[in-house]
Amino acid sequence: MERPLILDAARTPFGRYRGGLAGVRVDDLAALPITELLRRHPLDPARVDDVLLGNANGAGEENRDVGRMAALLAGLPPTVPGAAVNRLCGSGGEAIVQAARAVALGDASLVVAGGVEGMTRAPFVVPRPDRPFADRLEPVSTTVGWRLVNRRMRPEWTVSMGRAAEEFAVDLGLTREDMDLFALRSHRRASAAWDAGVHEGFAFTVHLGDGTAVRRDECVRPGTTLERLARLESAYSEKGPVTAGNSSPLGDGATALLVGSEAAAAELGLEPLAEVLGSAVTAVEPHRFPLAPVTAIRKLMTRLKVSGDDVDLWEINEAFAATTLSVLHHLPEADREKVNVHGGAIAYGHPLSASLARVIADLARHLRARGGGLGIAVAAIAVGQALAVAVRS
Repeated sequence: MERPLILDAARTPFGRYRGGLAGVRVDDLAALPITELLRRHPLDPARVDDVLLGNANGAGEENRDVGRMAALLAGLPPTVPGAAVNRLCGSGGEAIVQAARAVALGDASLVVAGGVEGMTRAPFVVPRPDRPFADRLEPVSTTVGWRLVNRRMRPEWTVSMGRAAEEFAVDLGLTREDMDLFALRSHRRASAAWDAGVHEGFAFTVHLGDGTAVRRDECVRPGTTLERLARLESAYSEKGPVTAGNSSPLGDGATALLVGSEAAAAELGLEPLAEVLGSAVTAVEPHRFPLAPVTAIRKLMTRLKVSGDDVDLWEINEAFAATTLSVLHHLPEADREKVNVHGGAIAYGHPLSASLARVIADLARHLRARGGGLGIAVAAIAVGQALAVAVRS
């Protein structure tokens, strides 16, 4: 078996919903980090065995296999194949896992893997009517959440993720102040990371056609205070603890990693960022999705024969503070000072399929900057799933 290695990674800054990247087509957005990786490394583009890109929406400009479209738009030769991968919020991580498996099995030696989401440009869709000559056709937004729900689904399974996360957290005794404090932590750490140059060599500037540019993640708020967060209204229920301030913002962005073998690393003259050690995916009832990351982490640690004390850094995707705090409640072995050391999606934004790919790349880079170690990344996924990935630098 080959050792699957993360050789390099690049991402766009994550734009706000209707923000700086709103004018970029989603398939063009997907091509940007691939183009950046090709710019950095003088490799023969035909050397790439496959392009795997996660995408949760698939209904807009990224339809018809965004992995293949991005490969062509990035200038890879038509002989390089591509595929789209969908595990909702975990899609970018799933693409990396599939790339690592291909390398481990010897089916590929160099794969581009990651994810893209252009939530601003998600289209409205009109379902076909149940009967001919319908009087009205109601458009449905594809930006986020359930759409065209099957009536056979149990009602509690199809509540919004925010409402489900809130109910789960409240049952655990988590409060609005707990969530706001965690959100404040995320923004402060993310802002400090940008100021310290942590994202240099990873997030690259996106130059737009009108002469402007997006240089940093647009949702990071350096001036956020606990008082400002406390003034925000409840988002999902009257006086509920989950608000826009302690939830991850929607956004636009793309992340791509070079995943390859030791031979590919030597050929390209690259010192790997980390090795992909393994992964685990688990599922629970959809409305209990905050529990799924715990089962995924425990399954992965059992498989790798490691304990919480062996983990040097944790990255738990911050869809909601309620979700991450619920995971930590059930995972006391995780040292909170080692969790999301440079902030998370509450600050950076959460362009669904780009997020877990960003988290895995950040984890590998942060471990390398600290001299190496073991890291575990995980994301809760809509409809009751979670994906955990372990890397060692």
